[in-house]
Amino acid sequence: MSAVAHELSPAAVNAKLIALIASGAVFLGVFLSGFVIAEPAPYDLYMVALMAVWALFGLRISRAAAPLLVLLVVMNIGGMIAMTLMSDIAGTPLYLAVSLFLALTAVFFASVTSVQPNLYRVIFRAYVMSAVLTSLLGIAGYFHAFPGAEIFTRYDRATGAFQDPNVFGPFLVLPGIYLLHLLLTGPVSRMPLLAMPLLIITAGIFFSFSRGAWGMFGVSAILLTGALFLQSASGKFRLRVVVMTIAAISLLVIAMLVILQLPGVSEMFSSRAQLEQSYDTARLGRFARYIFGFQMALEHPLGIGPLVFGTIFGEDTHNIWLKMLLDYGWLGFVSFLTLTCWTMATGFRILLRDRPWQPYLLCAYVAFIGNIALGTFIDIDHWRHVYLLLGLIWGAIALEYRHQRQLRPAGAVFAGGWGMMDFWGKSKSLENGRRSSTWA
Repeated sequence: MSAVAHELSPAAVNAKLIALIASGAVFLGVFLSGFVIAEPAPYDLYMVALMAVWALFGLRISRAAAPLLVLLVVMNIGGMIAMTLMSDIAGTPLYLAVSLFLALTAVFFASVTSVQPNLYRVIFRAYVMSAVLTSLLGIAGYFHAFPGAEIFTRYDRATGAFQDPNVFGPFLVLPGIYLLHLLLTGPVSRMPLLAMPLLIITAGIFFSFSRGAWGMFGVSAILLTGALFLQSASGKFRLRVVVMTIAAISLLVIAMLVILQLPGVSEMFSSRAQLEQSYDTARLGRFARYIFGFQMALEHPLGIGPLVFGTIFGEDTHNIWLKMLLDYGWLGFVSFLTLTCWTMATGFRILLRDRPWQPYLLCAYVAFIGNIALGTFIDIDHWRHVYLLLGLIWGAIALEYRHQRQLRPAGAVFAGGWGMMDFWGKSKSLENGRRSSTWA
């Protein structure tokens, strides 16, 4: 064939160029999510511009992802209603503007991934790179590796390029789980390449000394391993999962023993490893504030206004459910609770189906469960990565919706009859994990 026959048409070249630009734009946005030292963060400014430009060129919201948009908007309407009850709104409009912006980022990520599923790979790679870099900053800060490195710490704990170690640690869980997935399912030859970034991210989680992040990573890793074990019908692959899990736990124990010998690490670890801290059990500590807060929520169904609770008790709610009740009212609470349950239920139905995007859905799903569980003890309503997780899960839900519409007769309903038989029956085994590693 002649060389001319192999040349792409101008339309094909333009399509490839547009796809490349779109991938690069999304990559940069996700990468910037790991650097939130001050607000508005570069991520916020960039994503506002990116979403505006994307909307101008045709941002499509799938029908299956519409509940995500509706429930998040209703939640923010609850916050606006609560704001009208405040005597001094101060910076409340900005706070709610950030809440609405983050809600729109979830819808944006759900929309772009549902149209271009190849963006999952781009997003996860950008997330891993961002996590590795911010982890290195946090580790360097903890060990005072260079002059001024202490800006990457707080309370003698690693924060990376974040304001709070309790946000920094949980941010690292998803990329850590993703790398663990690749280790368990990918070829042996890639293990050394994956082990180093996983080690850096794990160290970042450890030196954040965030009990929540430790628990999140452990629970998410267990859920991931269990899901892979159940999904595969291959005895060889199941044995590999078991052996690698034992090896990983052994290496983790050895690494912990070595790290705890470092000056100051053992004392901090002993302090942070306690289930209860003084600020939890004090007379007006975290747990006492829960009681007062829920009593206030019963008396104020419309809420008391964003951040008002902190001005009364000196500390914020440190509980996402209480925060929803007080900052966004009962309307916001019901909306967020409905969204959480809907996300977990619908995501579970499609969790193990053999799809190209399934590895990404699985990692995002187990990390989302960890973040919601952690929300019982801390406010997560402005955590950027939580909204990214929502977008990733609902993007997969929309993709499955479209896939089912192509298989079923016209007019078939997506959400109706997906029972457990359908959940397990349409899910092929990973066998030796080659399909997952292909999409990694």
